[in-house]
Amino acid sequence: MHVLSPAEWTDQRNRHRERVDAIVGPHLARKAHGDKHPVIDFLFTYYSFRPGALRRWHPGFGVGLDGVQAREYLRHTGYIERDGVVTVDPDFLATRRSTVEFVLSLVTATAARPANLNCFGLHEWAMVYRTGQDGIRHGQVPLRLGHGGTDAVVESMQLRCTHYDAFRFFTPDAVPRNARLLERADQLGSEQPGCLHAGMDLYKWCYKLVPMMDSALVLDCFEHAVAARELDMRASPYDLADLDYEPIRIEEPVGRAEYVRLQSEIAARSAELRARVAEHCRELLVAAP
Repeated sequence: MHVLSPAEWTDQRNRHRERVDAIVGPHLARKAHGDKHPVIDFLFTYYSFRPGALRRWHPGFGVGLDGVQAREYLRHTGYIERDGVVTVDPDFLATRRSTVEFVLSLVTATAARPANLNCFGLHEWAMVYRTGQDGIRHGQVPLRLGHGGTDAVVESMQLRCTHYDAFRFFTPDAVPRNARLLERADQLGSEQPGCLHAGMDLYKWCYKLVPMMDSALVLDCFEHAVAARELDMRASPYDLADLDYEPIRIEEPVGRAEYVRLQSEIAARSAELRARVAEHCRELLVAAP
């Protein structure tokens, strides 16, 4: 076990909190006033990790916290105290072994496939395909091209979604237009590293392994999810100009080229984070009782 002195771990905790507050503060301010944000709110509604949980710093498995103040962590699930040092309980890790194994299987299977960079973010378009005036998904945000124009874009291109948790929100008319009918059971066999949502979900897999996963990696993946979400919505059919999101017009060749370029950058960062998540999972499995 690597033991951190009180000065070391409180410094890491405080810097983590400052980093989270800088990102999450505007969201919490909007929420306090009852204001909605169709881009950022998704990161706290679709994903179940709340701002308070994200702000709570965890050192990760195999790291001990020295000092009386560390006992505050004993209020949280998964911690024990041994010889005056607070750390994640190995027995808790043993109870989560199957989750660690699943996450490792998923991220390694995803990493092993070639990246698909020709979906053009059409999953958001497929979610409102042929829905008419009642089909707005994000509050009162209007469609850039209207319903008819949005439907025409979907009909002009092949849907190539590989991410089940996006595909499951397709409208019934959009489902058969996808190149592949996806099912939850096929997730390990269908996710690929070019997918924005597969990259965003690295955040989910990290927080599901808290407190065994260190907060630095969780927050790195959260920041990546923010960037991927912004690209996702800029390429969507929604008019977000009032929120200062410049649209990527994937209905035009120049827009599709821009999307592929930005998607490639996101995929490269996803690959780095995916490798770190996989390495942490391997270390956890070696350490598991």
